[in-house]
Amino acid sequence: MEQTLVIIKPSGVERSLIGEIISRFQHKGLIIAGMKLMQLDEAILREHYAHLVDRPFFPFILNSMMASPVVVLCLRGKNAIEVVRTMTGVTDGSKAAPGTIRGDFALSNQENIVHASDSPESAEIELKRFFSPGEIFDYIPANLAFLYSPDGK
Repeated sequence: MEQTLVIIKPSGVERSLIGEIISRFQHKGLIIAGMKLMQLDEAILREHYAHLVDRPFFPFILNSMMASPVVVLCLRGKNAIEVVRTMTGVTDGSKAAPGTIRGDFALSNQENIVHASDSPESAEIELKRFFSPGEIFDYIPANLAFLYSPDGK
């Protein structure tokens, strides 16, 4: 099964949306393999957003992402990256489809509630960035037989 990183950003934490967001992922059938609350600092943000550090809006990203703790999740499931990206919606919340997390809760490109890995390569790098060995668990939930057909589809 594929795994991916999700960050519930300060805009989601401060608006008390943690439970709602996690519930959506669980109701879809994604498995929480790792979860923790953490305060991000400038060093980890410069690494995570290395492709944006030279952009004039980068200080806004720093301020936004350090405004409160965040919740980081490792979600696991069949096609987890694509499923999560579809559930989160496009980056600009004002353009995200209703029914997506951003479409339902965001009006901004910056304060857009969640981050989600965009590829298997990114997910692998990002999970290592935010989780230490031993913080991601490989277990089979009791309800797995009710999530996938016997042929794995």
